[in-house]
Amino acid sequence: MEKLSKTSLNYCLSEYLEDLKRAGVKDFRKMPANSAQPVQNAPVKQSKPARLQETPVPEAGVQPQDRREPAQLNVVSPAPAGEDRASKLAQLAQQIAQCTLCPALVQNRTQTVFGTGDPYAELCFVGEGPGAEEDLQGKPFVGRSGQLLTDMIEKGMGIKRDSVFICNIVRCRPPQNRNPEKQEANNCRPFLDATLDVVQPKFICCLGSIAATNLLQTDKPIGKLRGIVHDYNGVKVVCTYHPAYLLRNPSAKKQTWDDLKLLMREMGLQIPGK
Repeated sequence: MEKLSKTSLNYCLSEYLEDLKRAGVKDFRKMPANSAQPVQNAPVKQSKPARLQETPVPEAGVQPQDRREPAQLNVVSPAPAGEDRASKLAQLAQQIAQCTLCPALVQNRTQTVFGTGDPYAELCFVGEGPGAEEDLQGKPFVGRSGQLLTDMIEKGMGIKRDSVFICNIVRCRPPQNRNPEKQEANNCRPFLDATLDVVQPKFICCLGSIAATNLLQTDKPIGKLRGIVHDYNGVKVVCTYHPAYLLRNPSAKKQTWDDLKLLMREMGLQIPGK
């Protein structure tokens, strides 16, 4: 084939474009590749833009980690049959000693006061919180009110103090021996429940209104809670006055003795003098 000059090529291209214009095609690039006849400009189908997937945007000032559930207290589980309850209680006591949920109590305490007594006791006494002497010794009910509680147990009920288990609603001494606040009792509640789960008592005696209202989750005064057998997860509960109240109000000892006799009847114990 004869080689065409550059000028000849330009001339041929120009003529070709003129032929396309006369045929009604404005742009030769729109001709079908396999078509011998030129076609009119076809409308261009507009494709829908791809839909972007929306990504949730955190609220202003809120980081993803802020949406996590509050941490739960990891207390020891109830002691299975055959396992040493004393070791379980020792583990729980160590956890309580490291607790810092209540700043006012942590700053005021000398040490935490866990509980004492028989890990397999059928009867558990629950008070409200440690006093000054309990805070120093790390044991519940060792002051004047503790001596009166010992007399109630041994002289009144005719059983040994070390045959029962004794603990409190809160395990740190409140400043100036004030009543534990509701939030402080709530913070310590998992430890109380865990303690009772390990000991598995059949009977509980609440000493005073703070112990009774917190354990039973009620707003009734102690006068309305006395003389009745209550239920705590299948455990029989009797409520009476706190020994510290009896030291200030000796006349209430008669009512307390009536409460102890109710407890003894439920436990199947012989009431002294009958």
